[in-house]
Amino acid sequence: METERIDMIANIWTGTKVRLRPIEPGDWEKFHQNDQDSEGARLCDAVHFPRSSEGTKAWAEHQASQTPSGDNIMLAIETLDGELVGSINTFSSDTRNGTFKYGLAVFREHWRKGYASEAVKILLGYYFRELRYQKATAHVYAFNEGSIALHERLGFTQEGRLRNMIFTNGRHYDELVYGMLSSEYEKWKQ
Repeated sequence: METERIDMIANIWTGTKVRLRPIEPGDWEKFHQNDQDSEGARLCDAVHFPRSSEGTKAWAEHQASQTPSGDNIMLAIETLDGELVGSINTFSSDTRNGTFKYGLAVFREHWRKGYASEAVKILLGYYFRELRYQKATAHVYAFNEGSIALHERLGFTQEGRLRNMIFTNGRHYDELVYGMLSSEYEKWKQ
């Protein structure tokens, strides 16, 4: 009887494909493998100097020991089968104005499986419905066609273009600013 009750409890951090959870020290290997994908790194942030296995282990241990800084947090994205497929983080969370930014990275072998969109939906649901934020913002590099398509498919509005903000692969690129209001999320969620 008790087991049946537990099965019926919904978890706000779990969708139909993925769940969001804290980063664990044992996640280091998947993140280290992902660090080898220079093109993937370029799409999310920048191509950094190589990091040793020990460096990635230390990073994962540090992330695992972190508590949220205000409402800023980094979470792992894993499938319901427990496979780590990426990460999502919030930053610049401003409780006074009710705004936050987020970033997302899904490991290349898991692209186009719906994991990114579900992770964003879970995150937005928590920030809009539980923490009372009223706006989410994502900055997307103009050459990241997958992220542009994702945000437009999710109903984000392109609010701006910052010209020549990113230098990578020998040239400058624009950065696109996408936003979604909580009221837009609620309409879309229905």
